[in-house]
Formats: sequence, C-alpha cells, structure tokens
Amino acid sequence: MCNCKNKLTDFEKYVICEKGTEPAFNNEYWDNKTPGIYKCKCCDEVLFSSEHKFDSGTGWPSFYVPIGKILEAPDFTGGMVRVEVMCGNCKAHLGHLFGDGPAPTGLRYCINSTSLKFEPKY
Repeated sequence: MCNCKNKLTDFEKYVICEKGTEPAFNNEYWDNKTPGIYKCKCCDEVLFSSEHKFDSGTGWPSFYVPIGKILEAPDFTGGMVRVEVMCGNCKAHLGHLFGDGPAPTGLRYCINSTSLKFEPKY
C-alpha cells in the first residue's frame, strides 16, 4: 500500500498511508458543490462523482455510491467496528463506509478530502 509516498506531504502520508483522518469541516471538499469527478490522489483512479455526493452533516465529503473500484476491509481501530474503504487500484486509504446514507443505497462513503483529487466538469 501507499506506493505514492514520495509525492505526498507529511499530512497526506498520515491520512493515506497510515489510515489517519483529517479534521471535519476543515478539509478541501466537504462543502464542494462543483460538478465533477473525484479521483485517487495516489493513482488517479476515478472513484466518485459529484452526482452521488450529498451533505451528510459530518464535515467530510460523503457519497452514496462509488463509480470506480473500491475495496472494503474491517476496521477495529479506535474501539469501533467500521468498514475501511480503499482505492481498488492502489489500496490508498480513503475513509470509511457506513449504513446511514440516503436512498437508493442507504450507504455513506465518508471520504477524506486529503485522499482525493477533484476534476471539475466543464
């Protein structure tokens, strides 16, 4: 995992390679309403679309469905039981998956802005 370490800042390494979390409401894309696509910061894999982004009130970008390949793994850190989500191509840590999202999936992919690159749709 994290074969892009050399091109990341220390904070990006913490989030993407060490499975950290960025601050809520203090990250680049939590309130982004511009149409476009979100890619993996490490490998440019297309992961999410603004069409599936919603305001979860959590302070992180939230999506109810991915458009790219996402890997899931159990995460028992921090005294919680969660589902970690990673880029399906390079396994970079993206965030977590919860079952409290909107219809039609009922899922909430809670993703760190730090793990993403945004490309606006023109």
